[in-house]
Amino acid sequence: MSTNKYQFNKTIRIWLITGLVMLIGQVILGGITRLTGSGLSITRWDIVSGVIPPLNYEQWNDAFDLYKQTPQYHKINSDFNLSDFKFIYFWEYAHRLWVRILGFVFLIPFIAFIIKRQMNWYLIKRLGLVIFFTALTASAGWIMVMSGLVDRPWVDAYKLSLHFMLAVLSIGAMVKTIADVYNYKSNSSGIGVPKILTLIIAFTFIQLIFGGLMSGMKAGLYFPTWPDMNGTFIPDVLLKSSNWNWHNLTNYDSFIFAHAFVQFTHRMLAYLVLILTIVMFIKSIKNVYLLAKNWLKTSVALVILQVILGVLTLLSIDVGIPLFYGVTHQLVGVLFFISLLFLHFSLRKKA
Repeated sequence: MSTNKYQFNKTIRIWLITGLVMLIGQVILGGITRLTGSGLSITRWDIVSGVIPPLNYEQWNDAFDLYKQTPQYHKINSDFNLSDFKFIYFWEYAHRLWVRILGFVFLIPFIAFIIKRQMNWYLIKRLGLVIFFTALTASAGWIMVMSGLVDRPWVDAYKLSLHFMLAVLSIGAMVKTIADVYNYKSNSSGIGVPKILTLIIAFTFIQLIFGGLMSGMKAGLYFPTWPDMNGTFIPDVLLKSSNWNWHNLTNYDSFIFAHAFVQFTHRMLAYLVLILTIVMFIKSIKNVYLLAKNWLKTSVALVILQVILGVLTLLSIDVGIPLFYGVTHQLVGVLFFISLLFLHFSLRKKA
C-alpha cells in the first residue's frame, strides 16, 4: 500500500481507533457475560425489536417464562426469581446492545465516507474485511447460544471458542487497517520483522483459542492450583494413552480429560510465549526505532502481566471463576495480541 500518515483525515483516523476500542469492549462484555452465566438468558435473536428490553412487569415475566423453558434453568438455575433473572438478562442484553451500537457507529460513517469519497479503494476493502469478520462473529454467537438451549445447560465450548476467535480476527483486521492508515513501517531498510515475532504471534493466536476453550469448559475449576495441577505437573489422566481419543475431547461434560488437556496446554503455551517474548525483547530492544521500541516494551509488559493474572485467576477460584481476574486476564491477552500485531506492522520495511 502506498500512503502517508495524512492521506486520510483526522476524523477517519479517530473513527478507526474508536472502532478498535469498541471491538475490544465487545470482547470484555462477552467475558463478563460468560463468567456471570448470562449468555442464555435471552432466548431469541431479534435484530431490530431486540434493541428494546422488557419495560414492564408483564414483559419481564414473559421473558422469564421463555428462560424457564431452557435446560440451564431446569438443571442449574431452577431457584431463580425474577430479580436473579434480571441480573443475567442485563449482561446478555448489554452484550447484544453493544454489537448493535458498534454496527451503528461503524456502518453509518463508513457509508458516509464512501459517498463523500474520503476513502480510497484499499481502505474500503480493508474495512469490508472487518465488517465481514464482525458479521461472522455475530452469527457464530447466535449458533453458540443455540447450542445451550437444547439438552445441555451451557453453550458448547468449541462454538464459544470459535465465536471468540472470529472476534479476535475482527480486531486483527482492524489493527492492520489502523497500522496502514498511520503508515506503520520501519524507518530503517535494514530492519525487518524478526522470525521470532512471527512465531510468537502464531503461538499467541493458538493460546487465545485455548483460552476460549478454558472459558467454555470452565477448565480452571478442575485444577485450581499452581504451579502444579492438583499436586502433579502433568495430570494422571493425560498419561493414560487410552484416554487420548476424540470422544473424550468432544464429550467434556462427562469426563475430565478435555479439561486437563486444555488447561495443561494453556499453561505450557503461556510459559513458551513468555520466554520467547523476553528473548525477543533482549535481542531487539537496541536495534529498533522508537515506535517499534515502544510496542516492544508494551508487549513484554503485557505478557508478564498476563501470566500473573492467569495464576491469580487460578488461585482465586472458589465456587466459580473470579469475575475480575477472569475478565482482566482475557482483556490483557487480547491487548497483548494487539501489541504484537502493531509491533509486527511497525517493523515492515518501507517500499
